[in-house]
Amino acid sequence: MKKFIAGFLFCFTLFAHANDDVITVGLCAAYPPFESRDAKSGEIVGFDVDLAKEIGKVLNRKIVIKDAEWQALLGGLKTNQYDVILSAMSRQEAGVNNVNLSNTYFLLNDVVVVKKDNNSIKTKEDLKGKVVGVQLGSGSEQIVDKLTGLKRVARYNYNPEAFLDLKHQRIDAVVVGYAYATKQKNFKNEYKIVDKLAPAQLVAVMKKGQDKLTKDINMALEKLRANGVYDKLVQKWLEVK
Repeated sequence: MKKFIAGFLFCFTLFAHANDDVITVGLCAAYPPFESRDAKSGEIVGFDVDLAKEIGKVLNRKIVIKDAEWQALLGGLKTNQYDVILSAMSRQEAGVNNVNLSNTYFLLNDVVVVKKDNNSIKTKEDLKGKVVGVQLGSGSEQIVDKLTGLKRVARYNYNPEAFLDLKHQRIDAVVVGYAYATKQKNFKNEYKIVDKLAPAQLVAVMKKGQDKLTKDINMALEKLRANGVYDKLVQKWLEVK
């Protein structure tokens, strides 16, 4: 029995040590340009994906990407399905009580999007009496829930469903992150942004107590800003052309 226990502990130690060289990143690949699947290759691409890979280079650790449903991300972190969430998640969405948060790596404004021919909504004040679409469990939903006088909040599992209803005029507006909005197909021809709302502070999210990993990621983010790599990723994925 002692030999069995010793052997088990030895194998467990080797397994844990092997994983010290790997950071598993959880994300929801349905939020371009931060993370989505390439239409041709099926590969997960985006700003967060490239940022994770660059963090891995700084820390000399392999990055493994794991796709998950948005609503299941925090639960997956809790059950050790991945080490960190890097998925355009804001401080508000992550919460602060049961997780470790990195320093802010991007400020993302939520915006009000309407059909291009809509002249009745010019600011957020004009949303009173209107139907506004948001993604469930998102920071945008939290912002919209604080708005007063809305006719109804239409909640969707994913933003593309909201934009489909907006396109067919089943809702009056969508509140979503600026970068996501401008990457919609035919955005300039079909939609327009009429107002900006509160900016969201995007962060990497770790399990509570993962202080070393949190410190390492903050250090890597600082280096990537200093050496210009971060700015190149912003230009590649997030600048509106």
